Amino acid sequence: MERFDIWIAGAGYAGAVTARALAEKGKRVRVFERRDHIAGNAYDCLDEAGVLIHKYGPHIFHTNNKAVFDFLSRFTQWRRYQHRVIANIPRDNPEVVPAHKKTDGRFFFPVPFNLDSLKNAFGEQEGERLGQKLLDAYPAQSQVTILELRQNPDPEIAAIADYVYEHVFVHYTMKQWGQKPEDIDPNTTARVPVFLSRDDRYFQDEFQGMPLEGYTKMFEKMLDHPNIEVRLGVDARPMLAEADGPVIYTGQVDELFDFKFGPLPYRTLDFVFETWQDRDYSAPGMPYPDPDHPLRGGGFYQTHGTVNYTVDRDYTRITEFKHLTGQDLPGVTTIVKEYSRAYTGAEGETPYYAIINPENNALYAKYKAEADKKPQLHLLGRLAEYKYYNMDAIAARALDLAERL
Repeated sequence: MERFDIWIAGAGYAGAVTARALAEKGKRVRVFERRDHIAGNAYDCLDEAGVLIHKYGPHIFHTNNKAVFDFLSRFTQWRRYQHRVIANIPRDNPEVVPAHKKTDGRFFFPVPFNLDSLKNAFGEQEGERLGQKLLDAYPAQSQVTILELRQNPDPEIAAIADYVYEHVFVHYTMKQWGQKPEDIDPNTTARVPVFLSRDDRYFQDEFQGMPLEGYTKMFEKMLDHPNIEVRLGVDARPMLAEADGPVIYTGQVDELFDFKFGPLPYRTLDFVFETWQDRDYSAPGMPYPDPDHPLRGGGFYQTHGTVNYTVDRDYTRITEFKHLTGQDLPGVTTIVKEYSRAYTGAEGETPYYAIINPENNALYAKYKAEADKKPQLHLLGRLAEYKYYNMDAIAARALDLAERL
């Protein structure tokens, strides 16, 4: 029987980065992946129309961690991409919204809310005046929270906080987390930022981009090492007892211990993919798409990679993949609508977001105590640690764990 130094459950960021880093240190690594593919939730593939889609929702890489960026850059070239998001909401005051920023019955503004968002929401002149008020009160290029704005003695500045709360934060959060306004943590609300700049990028990190050939190709190269064996379609849990060395577990920690203390709560997402082609707009009987989003020049469904629906609609956002990937496919495009709901553990569901609160943290602590009884077991990743991590953060943790091992 072939001997392995390290066993890893999961071939996403946590598992794959650790596996490669350990393999390069001379360790023999066996990776088990329950799904039939590598790359975890970052997995991408071509759909039937030939559009490169992210099966588990959009992933945009961004980081200020040069070590992580340099490590991943060994396995991919990057497409330069700066992610921009707009909110699409019903018009409250149609007369003040500039015509070029209107759609039928709606208007849009950049997210996070910034100085240009003020102009889109209140009109050019009024938005400019309110923006100058903010700049007179706070440093340019800074981020000011809703709490700070509400505490300002100027009622117009305080009113901006209320506008952002209502049109950017509260309804979107209710959809995303299944909460009522009174259930939303006031500390979370207070931290919602307004950007005192016209930088409309969603992320301000130094390194941003998309893997040129996609995430799956990047992971294939990362796991292509003579010291790594990958076994797909295999649940690692029944086999972990056979491991004769350290085990890195990246799956659900409550599942690992057979839910002995009860399941940890999560939010899950339902993705509805739609492919649109030019012919869809003229063929008899074909329904038109959302009238706010006609198929645009070059076969684009919307103007930006992601459009958030912060006030109405059952879905939280629409993402169009060609904006992200740069694919040149005139006349055809694929979008995905995201619907958030409670995770039930039913077959086929994916737990995406841990619901962080004192009660759930206490429940996780019980599972962590069980894991700590096994000195060879290392919990790593969103599910195993019951935390939210960006891609770069979990890659950094994986590199750190590999160094310690």
